[in-house]
Amino acid sequence: MVRALVTGSAGCLGSNLVAALNERGVEVVGLRWKNEPITNLDGLKVKLVEGDILDLKSLRLAMQGVDWVFHVAAIADDWNFSTEEVYRTNVEGTRNVFQAAEEAGVKRFVLTSSAAALGVPQSDATLLDENCRFNIAPHIWAYGYSKHLAEQVMAEFVERGMHAVSVLPTAIIGKGDTKFIVGQLITRALSGEIFPFPEGGSNFIDVRDVALAQIAAAEYGHPGARYLLGGHNMTHTEYVKIIGKVLGVGVKCIHVPRWVLPPLSESVAFLRKLGMKFPVEEARVLLSGKFMYYDSSKAKRELGLRVRPFAESVDDTFQWYRAHGLLKSQNKSMPAFT
Repeated sequence: MVRALVTGSAGCLGSNLVAALNERGVEVVGLRWKNEPITNLDGLKVKLVEGDILDLKSLRLAMQGVDWVFHVAAIADDWNFSTEEVYRTNVEGTRNVFQAAEEAGVKRFVLTSSAAALGVPQSDATLLDENCRFNIAPHIWAYGYSKHLAEQVMAEFVERGMHAVSVLPTAIIGKGDTKFIVGQLITRALSGEIFPFPEGGSNFIDVRDVALAQIAAAEYGHPGARYLLGGHNMTHTEYVKIIGKVLGVGVKCIHVPRWVLPPLSESVAFLRKLGMKFPVEEARVLLSGKFMYYDSSKAKRELGLRVRPFAESVDDTFQWYRAHGLLKSQNKSMPAFT
């Protein structure tokens, strides 16, 4: 039987990956931080090992007897952390996981990178794919650059003989998103909040589809390969309208001119330095004015990536929030949320 280690196993993607591995009959070891909530793992078969990707000793213990490693742990809600914390976790933490895996003789390694590592499109008509490289000044988007650097770490270990691949998901939606990274779109719609949007768009993929593609990457991926995992390219207005229709609520959007974004981004950066909290950081304010669209043909061809309808993902996520008491109301039409 294959034994797999999943870092970040209690998070949104990690827990869905554990569930998918359970279905495949893979024995799972889950790395968890001390006192980290593990409700996402309820009912799943997983041997939890306490550790930290910044603690090489704990990683060495967790790697014992492991065949595959899925490195999922990372800071994704970067607006809640300093730039130094983002780099330390996403880059140095990744190096530690690779080091421990190399020492343990792990057979397959799947790095969870991000579509953010591909940078931004050169024009509104450009579709980003695995051939793209990060093309933004690092200080503007620390998260994207940290994922770019993490892939460079992987390249070093591949050169040394490790069988490792990276998967690059776009914005992930699904059950287990207790940090409300994409889930905030659901709660904001329920609250009746107005969505201020510039001309632009995003891409969303269901967390379950990402998990299945990660397993396929371990089975069929070529050493050193990158696999972009994207779902649906939609304008901001399109996806918000779908969310409203699924939830049974009206949504209100107002147009924001693109020229407003740079000064708005600077204002967000200034206020964040003063300690104010925002569910976004300055880079994403700027990126909201771009069509962040992607081409996942390679993953579909080589990994068999299949993506479910966005409306299905929204409804399943909403139902999960409601079932777990993460929304104040049990009525779709009620705007209250937490």
